[in-house]
Amino acid sequence: MKFAKKILCAALILAAVAGTVFAGGKTESAQGGQLDKIRNAGVLKVGVKSDVPNFGLLNTASNTYEGFEIELSGLIAKEILGDAAKVAFTPVTAATRGPLLDNGDIDLVIATFTITEERKLTYNFSTSYYTDAVGLLVKKAAGISGLDGLDGKTVGVAQSATSRQALEAAASAVGASVKFAEFATYPEIKAALDSGRVDAFSVDRSILRGYLDSETVLLDDAFSPQDYGVASKFDNKELASYIDGLIQKWLGDGTIKALTDKYKI
Repeated sequence: MKFAKKILCAALILAAVAGTVFAGGKTESAQGGQLDKIRNAGVLKVGVKSDVPNFGLLNTASNTYEGFEIELSGLIAKEILGDAAKVAFTPVTAATRGPLLDNGDIDLVIATFTITEERKLTYNFSTSYYTDAVGLLVKKAAGISGLDGLDGKTVGVAQSATSRQALEAAASAVGASVKFAEFATYPEIKAALDSGRVDAFSVDRSILRGYLDSETVLLDDAFSPQDYGVASKFDNKELASYIDGLIQKWLGDGTIKALTDKYKI
C-alpha cells in the first residue's frame, strides 16, 4: 500500500511538472503572446515624435498627430487590428523612447530611431524604412558655409541622439574643434539657434528641413548615414519578425515610397 501511494505521489508530481512545462511552452511559443496581447487590448501603442514636421508632428489645433511615421503606424495597426485608427500615440524624445519601450508602456517606437550595431544589442529593429544623414542648420547672417566654419563654436544637439558622435568625427576629420549643447527637444534647439545661444542646430537633414525659415539655411554638408527602423522590445521576437515582414513588403510594393513622396521627405 505504501509503495502504491509513493507511485501515485510520484505520478502526480510528474503530471504537475509536465503541466507546468506544457503551459510554459505554450507561453514561450507565443513569445509572451505580444501580438495576441495587442489584439486583445484592441489598440497598438506607438511611441512617435511630436515635434518633427513631415515625420511625426502634433497638430495643436486639432490635437492630432500627422506625418509619414504616423501613417506608417496606422498601416501596421490596420494589419494587426483591422483598423488604422486603433493606435494610441505617445510622444517620445531620443532620451525617453528606449525606457518607454523597455517598461512596456509602448509596443513599438516609430520615431526617426536610427539603427546602430550598439542599439541592436538592446532592441529589435526592422529593416530600414528610410535613410537620411546628419546635417547642419545655421543662421544665414552668420555666414557659415561648412563644418570648418564651426571651429570653436557651439552646436545644439538632442540628448541621446547619434548626431553628436557623427559630428565629432566629421569635425575631427577637417581639424575643427566643436562644442556641444544638449537639449531635450528639437524646438528647444531651434529656439537656442534663434537666440544665438548655439551657432548651429544638428540632427538628420530631413528633420532640419522642417525647421527651415527665412532666417536659416541648411548646409550642404551631410555626415554619417542614418537608417530609421521600427523598434520593439528585445524579447518580443515574434512581434519584431511580423513588423519586419510588413516593412519589407511595403518597401517592395511601393507603399513606403508613396508615403515619402506624399510628405516630400
